[in-house]
Order: sequence, then structure tokens, then C-alpha cells
Amino acid sequence: MKFAKRDLVNVPAAWCFAVTAVTVAMCLVPGTSVAQEAPPGFEFSFSNPGARSMGLGGAFVALADDATAAFANPAGLVQLLRPEVSLELRRRNFSTPYTEGGRASGSPTGWGIDTVDGLRTSFSNETTSGLSFLSFVYPGTKWSLALYRHQLADFSVNTEINGLFGDAQEGGTRRYEDQWSETELDIVGTGLSGAYQVSDSLSLGFGLSYFAGRVENQGATYLVDSFPDTFWEPNSFLHARQYLTNTFVVDDTDLGINLGVLWKFAESWRLGGVFRQGPRFDYELYNLAGPAHELPEGTILGAVIDRSIAFPDVWGLGMAYRSPGGTLTVGFEWDRVEYSVILETLDSELVDASAASIDDGNELRLGLEYVFLASTPLIAVRGGLWHDPDHRFRYEGDDPFARALYQPGEDALHISIGAGIAFKRLQIDIGADFSDAVDQFALSAIFSF
Repeated sequence: MKFAKRDLVNVPAAWCFAVTAVTVAMCLVPGTSVAQEAPPGFEFSFSNPGARSMGLGGAFVALADDATAAFANPAGLVQLLRPEVSLELRRRNFSTPYTEGGRASGSPTGWGIDTVDGLRTSFSNETTSGLSFLSFVYPGTKWSLALYRHQLADFSVNTEINGLFGDAQEGGTRRYEDQWSETELDIVGTGLSGAYQVSDSLSLGFGLSYFAGRVENQGATYLVDSFPDTFWEPNSFLHARQYLTNTFVVDDTDLGINLGVLWKFAESWRLGGVFRQGPRFDYELYNLAGPAHELPEGTILGAVIDRSIAFPDVWGLGMAYRSPGGTLTVGFEWDRVEYSVILETLDSELVDASAASIDDGNELRLGLEYVFLASTPLIAVRGGLWHDPDHRFRYEGDDPFARALYQPGEDALHISIGAGIAFKRLQIDIGADFSDAVDQFALSAIFSF
């Protein structure tokens, strides 16, 4: 059986940088559907904070009637009558898919591990947890002020490519570089929000967020253990066969604004809108020669510094209905997430726009809450769902290996449930959000004094 003379696929150098840069930039909404890519896109939360909002499927921008409004829609802060403190703990279980191997093109030879007709998909299963939201609200007569801390992203992923084959242009079979990658992402927003009541039915809100972003990505590509003897066998990832290493680092801060409006246009109906500006972070990216490279180990093969990537802005519009007496509340929300800004801010030397694509996302959210008013303390149950359209980074060029690693995903449907109990000054809520790729659980408490 014929195989390529070298055991590495010649992927354009620009794509080595672009793949990492775009992956780090593409911090996706929780619940992105199962898709195949390596390294995978991150999970980045544009959902509203709080267990109550989670139980409502995130449809909260037209309600915004507790301390989490500091982020969700600052215009809603004027609805609070007493100072409030809000705290949320959140647990996230990620099952992130990526292409582990298989066939990018052509038919399998049946030799060694080249037996799969198509791609082999594996999953990186990671769990993160911690304090995700904390806020303090002080209301005035026609105004309110709030301080908050919001964990926008807390994500880790580990991937490994071991045996991805395809037809070589000169005939025979090529093997894509075997590789591993470890990544951690952490983004925290600390903000100041304010609201002013223009009239009995209209309020406006403004917020300023200070974002602190940290991303650490370490990866390496490997030649097979012994070429050509182990060309068809699993890679042992020996240090001596390490061809190159790559490092992507973000450790930066930025400011962003948050604007909101809340309008009670009828007795039981409300309309809310919000704009949230995403951060823009500088990054550094290095590729270094490994022990198996033609150049001495540690030689810088390429570097990108003093460049930045923008994270998406979010536009939200929602409507809510609350029945007379407040027994039933129904919320609907549409969010427009401008993912395309990621590619727009990347340097043309890194990404050929004609071969790469990320679609903006239109998220649709629906939530219901029923309060048992006859109970003491008050008890509420909630349910919701929301539609998360595919917005994976995808390669649309001619290289079959890049197409295998960076494919479009599928739309995802989230189902959420929740409950709450409200005493005179204390409210405790729990919420859960389920999808194919991410399950989230939240516990939050709001204390007024």
C-alpha cells in the first residue's frame, strides 16, 4: 500500500495561526450542538445570570425585576424598592466534540487504524463550577445603582488527534499531523449599572463593564513514532517525535457598555431591550520547532503579537406578560449575537475570509413561571426552552483535512426547569439547563434589606 513520502500533511502556515486564533475567539454559547472540530470552539455565555432566569430559558430582558438586572437589563433596576444583594453559584458540565481521526477523504485502506469510512468523533468531558454572579443594588426614588461581578466564561477542554487519513495529491495516503491541545478560558466582567425612571411606564439603563480575560492554550503536533513502520499505527506522542509546539495567550482587560430600556406599554405587558458590547483582547501566538523539526528545538517558526480579537456584541429584545395578580408570567426574548465580528477583526494574514465563515446567531427564548400565591412562603415553578442556531467556525476551502476539522454544527435546543421560594426578605432559586453539549445547574439567593 502506498503512502505519502512525509508523514505530515502540508497545511498552510497561515491556517496554523488562524485555527488557534479563531478557536480562542470563538467562545460559544453554552449548548452548542454536537459538531466535529479540533481543537473545539469554546463555550461562552451570553445568557442572563441567575437561577430564576435560567429556569425561564433566559427570557428575562423584559422582566429584569431583581438584582440580576444589573447585567440582564439595567433599566429594570428601578423596579426594586429595597437594597438587594444577589449571589449565584453555577456548575457547568461540558461534553465538547472534536474530530479524533478517521478519513478526511478517500476510502480506508484497512491497514492498522485506517479502518473507518468517515470521521471518528471524540468528546472532551470537563466540569467547572464556582461563583458566577454577585451584585448589590441600591434604589433611589426614581433611580437605582448597582455593582456586579459576572463570570462570562469558565471553560476548559482537552483534545487529541490520532490517525486522521486522506488521499494524497501525488497518490497514496497522507496522515494529518497527530496533535494534542489543552485550553483554559476565563472571562470575568465587573460592572457598574444605573437606571432612571423617565415616567411611570418607561425606564432607561446604562452600564459600564470592566472585562478581564485570560486564555491559555498549549498544543503540539507529532510525527509518527517511526516513519514509515508505524505510519498506520496509533501515535504514542513521544517527546522526541514532537514536530512543533504552539502557544496562544490572552491576558488582557477591556471596557464595554451595557444599555437597556424597559417599557410597560399596557397593564400586563412589558417590552424590554438591551445592547451589550463585547470585549476586545490582545493576544500573543507562537509556533516553535520541536525536537523532530528540521530546525533546532525552540526555533520560532512564526509569531503573532500586538493583535487583538473582538468578542461578539449582543442585541436583545423581549416581551413579557404577567397575569393580573401575578400568578402567571410568560416571557419571550430574541437575542442577536454578532459572531461575524470575530473574523472581521482577525488580520487578513491569518485568515482568508473566502475560506472561513462564522454566522451571526439569532437566539429565541421562551419561559413560563407560575407562582402559588396562596402558599406561605411563596413558591414558584418555572420552565423554558431556547433555540441556539449553529454558529461554529467552519472552513469552506478546498483542503479536505481542514474541512474535516472545522465543520458546521447543528442547531441546538435547550430545555430548562427551575423553582423558587420567597420569604419576606430572602428568595432562593434553583435552575437547570440541558442540551446535547452542555448541562448547567444554578443556585442563587437574593436578600433585600
